[in-house]
Amino acid sequence: MQTLQKLSNRLFYLPPVQQADRPILVAIVGDDQTLLIDAGNSSNHAKLSKEQLASYHVTGDILALTHWHWDHIFGLNEMDMPSIANNMTYEKIKELQQLSWEDKELDERVEAGIEIPFCADAIKLELRNDRDIIIPNPTIIFEEKIKLNLGGVTCIIEHIGGDHSADSNLLYIAEEKTIILGDCLYANLYAEKWHYTIEKMGKLLEKIEKYDADIYFLSHHPGPLTKGEFSSFVTLLKTSVLLTEKHKGNLEKIKTEMASYFQRELTEDDLEIITYFVNGYV
Repeated sequence: MQTLQKLSNRLFYLPPVQQADRPILVAIVGDDQTLLIDAGNSSNHAKLSKEQLASYHVTGDILALTHWHWDHIFGLNEMDMPSIANNMTYEKIKELQQLSWEDKELDERVEAGIEIPFCADAIKLELRNDRDIIIPNPTIIFEEKIKLNLGGVTCIIEHIGGDHSADSNLLYIAEEKTIILGDCLYANLYAEKWHYTIEKMGKLLEKIEKYDADIYFLSHHPGPLTKGEFSSFVTLLKTSVLLTEKHKGNLEKIKTEMASYFQRELTEDDLEIITYFVNGYV
């Protein structure tokens, strides 16, 4: 069972569940309003979040979406509050509202290459026979950036894109020195080969590094990363970019030089990231 974690009087999070593809859900508690970040992958996920927040006498008032993928929006109806999305997320939600999530239609979309097998399996596992998905329209639609004053704490929401999903937002809470990145630093999974691209990664990291943070949330990491942990992750990404360019996507040469650069054997995570950059190299 997921258990809500309290980082401060203003910052709570519900950890992810890998098997059912439940992402981290975050709450920012202001003096006037509480902002929830992402709606969860089902009504049950949303209910769990609300129940555990209630045990701390916290109730959400408004919700922001990091991007359009099913695991971040299927709990939106259960959350039952005004929501914020950028215009690209809004348009993708309008498309999803037209789809059936029954096995037959899911399997057809997987066969056609429209849906990811992992996502289809996770939907079946999480939703079981409850497939009547209602995805309300977001309430507040913005273009590039919006700032919220929650009372004693503020939140900047910026559309930053990236390989994983072009509509990705980051959320920055200056008073808590916290940044919520959603899935933006993950690979593009809606492709024949899962991949990163050098150009998009460079632009993405440049936008993220404008913000001064000590706590970093990635939606499918077990918990928040410290400044040092995030810096190490960024170093790995930047090194992968440099070596992919230098060796023109030659996997073996990249692996050899990276192991030499870090003076250690490469981990499975290292190799996965390198492979994603090689897959996206043109």
